[in-house]
Amino acid sequence: MKLQQLRELRNQKSKEANELNNKYPADQRMPAAEAERMDAILAEIEGIDADIAREGRRAKLAADDPAAQHAAAMDAATRTPGAQGEESRALRSFMAGGVSNMADEDRARMLARQTPDIRNAMSTTTTTEGGFTVATEYQRSLEIAMRAFGGMRQVAHAIRTATGATMNFPTTDPTAEVGEIVGQNAPVTGQDTAFGNLTLDVFKYSSKKIALPFELVQDSFIDIEAYIQALLAMRLGRIQNTHFTAGTGVNQPRGIVTATSSGKIGATGQTVTVTYDDFVDLEHSVDPAYRGQPGVGYMMHDSTVQAVRKIKDGQNRPIFVPGYEADAMVNGGAPDRLMGRPITINQDMPVMAANAKSILFGQLSKYTIRDVMDLTIFRMTDSAFTLNGQIGFVGFLRTGGNMIDAGGAVKAYVNSAT
Repeated sequence: MKLQQLRELRNQKSKEANELNNKYPADQRMPAAEAERMDAILAEIEGIDADIAREGRRAKLAADDPAAQHAAAMDAATRTPGAQGEESRALRSFMAGGVSNMADEDRARMLARQTPDIRNAMSTTTTTEGGFTVATEYQRSLEIAMRAFGGMRQVAHAIRTATGATMNFPTTDPTAEVGEIVGQNAPVTGQDTAFGNLTLDVFKYSSKKIALPFELVQDSFIDIEAYIQALLAMRLGRIQNTHFTAGTGVNQPRGIVTATSSGKIGATGQTVTVTYDDFVDLEHSVDPAYRGQPGVGYMMHDSTVQAVRKIKDGQNRPIFVPGYEADAMVNGGAPDRLMGRPITINQDMPVMAANAKSILFGQLSKYTIRDVMDLTIFRMTDSAFTLNGQIGFVGFLRTGGNMIDAGGAVKAYVNSAT
């Protein structure tokens, strides 16, 4: 069965599970017959998910092959010339044939820096034809595409700045600060608020070189702009998600796992398990002021989700309720839910193991991603490419991320050490 068919079947079964689950209030025990039916539906969904995961692993292995990467991107970019829009005509012309291939008016405006969407930063060498700052719409499309690679861009708060200068965020946690009652003519007590500082730095990410054969670049039926965008999204999206999740904060962004403190530590023996009570304790480790805000949810690795979906509450109801759209977090809809909260699957999250921060809960949007506006693409025509009948491209994007929070908006479940 093809991947799309599997997803459609999962959507159908997930809707059945949601409808059945919603028939009974949270404080009412589900009848035995209905519980058996629910178990059967969830078992079917679990089998379908296994098939989807298998297809995903196969696709990932194929995607790790450069030839397969290009083939997939070419399939996505193939379309008739008449379907190509005019918004990025200059960029597309540059990619296909360099500066000399651009229309006179586009080249003149570019060199005069009269257009904000595409600019030339001409190199002093002869092996490259300059770096081009792409249109805002192109970069926005790239960022949307990158959301598919991981999960962090799906839930984080994103900002865009014109420069990469260091941004400082003063922080304070006033939850322990209270007022007082004073007597007549009595002095008040002083209490200073302690402020900290967090920085949101950006780092220059590279797509690594992309080598394309002359034939592909010259083919009028290939939208070279969309082709390059697919490869940029895949390469830049994967490395950024890794760093936004688990980055050390030293010469790379500080990831959300690194920045989050523990809210619940599993009992002895729970090195690879989690219980219903652990989820209750984890949720209540986050202050109610955060829990009641929009965007609160869970984040974990898919293998952790697999273990969690088998857990039931005291009313014999599953605490995991499957969503019915595979891309719900991107396009809206109904994502998978745990304890009534949405789940974000992030394959860069630690799997359950001794001392692992395997599950995050809270206001995940407190993690802030900062993009500097310039995505620059270079076209390279030196002999290393030419002798192989190729043209080289490389993309640079400056971005960074950090957890801008001092009050514990997100907490982690940590598996037991032993």
